[in-house]
Amino acid sequence: MTATPTPIVLFGRPGCHLCDDAHAVLEALLADRAWRGLPAPPLVERSIEDDDALHRRYGLVIPVVAVGERELELAIEPAELERFLAAALDGVPGDEAQR
Repeated sequence: MTATPTPIVLFGRPGCHLCDDAHAVLEALLADRAWRGLPAPPLVERSIEDDDALHRRYGLVIPVVAVGERELELAIEPAELERFLAAALDGVPGDEAQR
């Protein structure tokens, strides 16, 4: 029996073009990871508009990508997102992108 993978959470808000771009990049990266046989957990979107605490925490730094306790603020660069996923999902060292 395999454990359910920790989802990748994308914090953003409706109408945020940077959040939409991050979503598209994450989908492409996860599809590539799955094709290469690497872990590709589900992607879950959370609107910061639905929760005052999330809005206070992330309002100025969305999109934010989280995997477990790791977070990447202003997650907009494809190469940075790829490095973050490698560090968070595969334990690859050099996770300077983590904030």
